[in-house]
Amino acid sequence: VGMVKSRRRSYTPGTRRALLDRLKRTGPQDAESLGQHLGVTAMAVRQHLYALEAEGIVTARETPRPLGRPVKLWALSDNAEAFFPDGHAELTLGLLSAMGKAFGPEGLDKLLAARTQTQQQAYTARVGRHKTLKRRLEALAEIRSEEGYMAEVRKDGLGSYLFVENHCPVCAAARVCQGLCRGELELFRAVLGPQVTVERVDHILAGARRCSYRVASVTS
Repeated sequence: VGMVKSRRRSYTPGTRRALLDRLKRTGPQDAESLGQHLGVTAMAVRQHLYALEAEGIVTARETPRPLGRPVKLWALSDNAEAFFPDGHAELTLGLLSAMGKAFGPEGLDKLLAARTQTQQQAYTARVGRHKTLKRRLEALAEIRSEEGYMAEVRKDGLGSYLFVENHCPVCAAARVCQGLCRGELELFRAVLGPQVTVERVDHILAGARRCSYRVASVTS
C-alpha cells in the first residue's frame, strides 16, 4: 500500500518569519490555529515555537478551556521587536532632540505640522481616488503597510470599521515626542474627510499591543 501524501506542508524556509508576522498581527495564538493559517502541521509549528522560545523571542502561557486540557497560547516577547522595522529609531531620536533644542517646543510643533501636511497631500492623492469608505481605508492601509505599520482593515460589529496598525516603526520616537501620535490621528481624519469620524481605541504607548482606530461614516 502506497503512502498517502499529506495535503499540508511541514516546513518552508519562511515558516519562522511567517509565525512572527502572524503573532504580531493577531496576538496570542495556539499552535493548531497557527498551523491552520500557515498551512503547516501543528507539530512543525511547535518545533519552530520552542526554538523561538529558547531564543527569548516568543513566550507561552497555558489558558484553561471549558472542556478538555488547557491550551498553550504563544505570543511575541519584547525581544521580537528587533524583527520589525524600527524607523531608524536612534537617528530619529537624535534629530528630534536636536530640533527641540534648536527651535524649541513651538518650533518642533511647526515642523511636525509641516510633515503631517506633506503626508496628507501624498495620502490624499491615493486614497481620494476611491468612493467608498471601505476602499479608502484599504488604500490607506496599503500606504501605511508600505511604511512598516502592518496595517489592515476589519469590519467592526458596531457598523463601522477598525483600522489596525499592528506595528509602529517610529515607536521609540513617539515615546519622546507625543506630537507624532497626535499628528497621526489628525492625518487620518483629514485624509478620510469630514463625513467620517475617526476615534483611537487602542494605543501602543498606553500599553496596548497595537494601535487601532474606529472609523465610521457620519449619519445625517
